[in-house]
Amino acid sequence: MATDQKQASAPAAQNYKGFVAGIFSGIAKLSVGHPFDTIKVRLQTTDPARFSGPLQCVVQTVRHEGVRGLYKGASPPLVGWMFMDSLMLGSLTIYRRLLAENVFVPRLHLPTLPVSSSNSIVLEPNPNPVDHLPSFGHGIAGIMAGSTVSFIAAPVEHIKARLQIQYSAHKAERLYSGPLDCVRKIYAAHGLRGVYKGLGATLIFRAFFFFWWGSYDVFSRLLRERTSLSAPAVNFWAGGVSAQVFWLTSYPSDVVKQRIMTDPMGGKLNDGTPKFSTWRQAAQAVYRDSGARGYWRGFLPCFLRAFPANAMALVAFEGVMRALP
Repeated sequence: MATDQKQASAPAAQNYKGFVAGIFSGIAKLSVGHPFDTIKVRLQTTDPARFSGPLQCVVQTVRHEGVRGLYKGASPPLVGWMFMDSLMLGSLTIYRRLLAENVFVPRLHLPTLPVSSSNSIVLEPNPNPVDHLPSFGHGIAGIMAGSTVSFIAAPVEHIKARLQIQYSAHKAERLYSGPLDCVRKIYAAHGLRGVYKGLGATLIFRAFFFFWWGSYDVFSRLLRERTSLSAPAVNFWAGGVSAQVFWLTSYPSDVVKQRIMTDPMGGKLNDGTPKFSTWRQAAQAVYRDSGARGYWRGFLPCFLRAFPANAMALVAFEGVMRALP
């Protein structure tokens, strides 16, 4: 009886690992990926005539603002991504287990020795049902984790985006002197609803986590079964390729999200006249301004960022998961 209780409580006791490992994932992702993200956001949200492409955007940013300009808005995601990845990957771990145990019936396995007095073979449930969760189940867990983390991600990404589109190299000429000043001014003018501007668009964007975590499971299984790569190498390649699958499917929704998050808020903030009141209006504005190509503006730096940033993030996550007791 004591052994059964210990086995039953083991999964619950290990749930903390995903939250701790997610912190290290967030740090790795920010360190590698933020300069790419700054270029992506600027290309997504500015007039097409301002930059001819990502390379010119990089050159002008560094020329006028220095290398530090590439890390504008890094403070919110440095703190935010640690919490975001901790919550996302921690909740993902829990959702995977819940789905495996309650929705996708765990497979049965045969013990190596008979367990009954009559020497008959008895089927027992697999001790780790998550190992047999289908890729579709991993995708559903991804949607659930994405929805959960959106309530932290929305304000973090909102503040980050507004800081990233401040082009002046001098703080005195900017509307916001930093992330805390940005939060304070938006909250004073528009309350909590203003800070959470773009939450609906964030939920839509993160629904595409289905493709990220579903394909991550597919690639991980293929690499484990058909190659002799080490566990970190499997995590690196599966993490990088699955992140690119995610961006290929989700990028247009990210463009719309960024348009909403950088739209003037008006009112007491006195930053201009709002253009969009709904997600649909923002999506239509992208098409009206640049046609179908507008939904892919800034895709190259995003695509280049996706592999190294997420590959290193998942190496960090899986490595810490294996190291924790």
